[in-house]
Amino acid sequence: MLDWFSRFAVSWELVQSLEVDFVLSAIDRALLHGAPQICNTDQGGQFAGLQFVERILAAGAPLSMDGRGRVVDNIFTERLWRSVKCEEVYLHDYASPREARQSLRRYFHFYNFERPRQALDCRTPAELYYQGHAAQLLFAERRSLA
Repeated sequence: MLDWFSRFAVSWELVQSLEVDFVLSAIDRALLHGAPQICNTDQGGQFAGLQFVERILAAGAPLSMDGRGRVVDNIFTERLWRSVKCEEVYLHDYASPREARQSLRRYFHFYNFERPRQALDCRTPAELYYQGHAAQLLFAERRSLA
């Protein structure tokens, strides 16, 4: 799950199948950060299934699906996976899924907290993501006091 504004990778999952359970697990972890204003996905079977759709709608997030074959509709997520592959996956020969998971965990920490982006005015995704959440909390607190 990727926050489009900040490019912060909120949740990810590594599995060896395309079953829906891994998507639901990633969604549940992402929702711990709050419901998104909109959930955009491609048209993969995991995302078009009833369990996924119900989980997103129950969280109060509208669901948007990309047009078939239109990678530009989900460009930030596609760019994330390009970075993951070119900067991590293609450079390592993992001995096991466990080793891959551990290495990817380190990479996502680097991606979120240490790797500044030119598109983000040379800030990290974490800087923008948590800055945005702090502003939302402050706004909600002020609204509750009014």
